[in-house]
Amino acid sequence: MSAISFELADGRSISGHCDPQFTGVLTEFRRNFEERKEVGASVAVTLHGRNVVDLWGGLAKPESAEQWKRDTVSIVYSCTKAATALCLHILVDQGRVTYETRVGNIWPEFAGGGKETTTVGMMLAHTSPVPHVAEPIKPGGIADWDYMTARVAAEPAHWEPGTRQGYHGVTYAWTVGQIVRLVSGMPLGEFFQKHVAGPLGLDFHIGLPESEEGRVAPMIAPDPVEIDFGSAFFRAATTQPGSLPNLFLTNLGGADFNSREVHAAEIGSANGITNARGLAGMYAPLAAGGGALVSPETLHRMGRVSAATHSDAVLYQPMRFAMGFMMSTDNRAAGGDSLILGESAFGHVGMGGSIGFADPAQGLSFGYTMNRMGAGILLNARGQLLIDAAYRAVGLTSDASGAWR
Repeated sequence: MSAISFELADGRSISGHCDPQFTGVLTEFRRNFEERKEVGASVAVTLHGRNVVDLWGGLAKPESAEQWKRDTVSIVYSCTKAATALCLHILVDQGRVTYETRVGNIWPEFAGGGKETTTVGMMLAHTSPVPHVAEPIKPGGIADWDYMTARVAAEPAHWEPGTRQGYHGVTYAWTVGQIVRLVSGMPLGEFFQKHVAGPLGLDFHIGLPESEEGRVAPMIAPDPVEIDFGSAFFRAATTQPGSLPNLFLTNLGGADFNSREVHAAEIGSANGITNARGLAGMYAPLAAGGGALVSPETLHRMGRVSAATHSDAVLYQPMRFAMGFMMSTDNRAAGGDSLILGESAFGHVGMGGSIGFADPAQGLSFGYTMNRMGAGILLNARGQLLIDAAYRAVGLTSDASGAWR
């Protein structure tokens, strides 16, 4: 790869490496800073297991003008769900649980309130009937594993298990994370480090050690003028107390995702901390047949659409999911939020616009993280244009069908 090091007009810098084949990714990364209000960010791509893009730039902490460094990390919100799901897929691959296993056989406290027929596969696919908890979460509650697993287990079903798809924006940490914990006998973050991050050499944490706190770039809230408050999701979230969109955005126990308390907790739906290299690195084996993580058979099951709907019960827009991963979802014509990938690709966005995915058909893995959050519930232009450039670099020519081909 060619070494990259240059200053932008405002004095910020971009550094790293980029294979000449992927110059388009570098061009869009630079334009993010010059034209799209990027503050600090990283992007990484692997192709057939080879690192072809590893770039970072801008400011990690604007108030002190601290530069985004090679080892800067940030919270990646729902990109964490993919890491949590991967842990459960590894346990399935090891033969310790199946997708068809009823959750109550593993977690007896969960099997009540109409949830009795919920399966492990439903938990992974967002068709479990606990997309959120209805009563207020206590202050600091989402950082308290035992409290939240008890709340999720006690929550009555919001629908008959498996009959609706509703994004488990927060509860995924415990609907899936508790299964990992009970089946493996170890905390979610420990399992992820032992079986994924450690063996792959990833700087990726679910439960950040205090010694690493100084490397974290605090998240910057999206500009309110960029938010489409007229969308069905945001109308419900802001005007319908108790609706699932409203609970998703507001019933968080006052959690501050820039706080040490949240960074230290194990919130497997929302508090993973890494950078683009960590995201692309996690997906790299999955883009190459499964590697040492899972067998080809499990990988094939992981990457298939398992649930799709014209109106997700939480996000109020069309969505397509594999078991624990988002699939290419094109809502451009309807004015909704989208994620345009290759048809074989699977991954996950994080609130504000971070993204990681694998595309086994192309042998491609990708990661993008940033600190200035964008509006919307899927990708914004910064991440999508980087993805588009990566696909063009490997010879794909059109996304008009709703997926790159």
